[in-house]
Amino acid sequence: MSWWRVKMLWLVVAGPTVVVLASIVTSVIAWRGSDPVVSTPQVERTGDATTLSSAPALQARNHTAAASAH
Repeated sequence: MSWWRVKMLWLVVAGPTVVVLASIVTSVIAWRGSDPVVSTPQVERTGDATTLSSAPALQARNHTAAASAH
């Protein structure tokens, strides 16, 4: 009997092949859709202290809190 006619062999080969193909597709999607790198952080100066801007995090928190209150 030829090796390509053994059904169990196709099950053994198909699993790793699907995983490899899925990882290649995932890598391509990640590479093409990557966000640009921010070279300098946004800095706010308040008084004597210099802190990183947390405005986006606060907006998201407030949005979530307002949505769950309804």
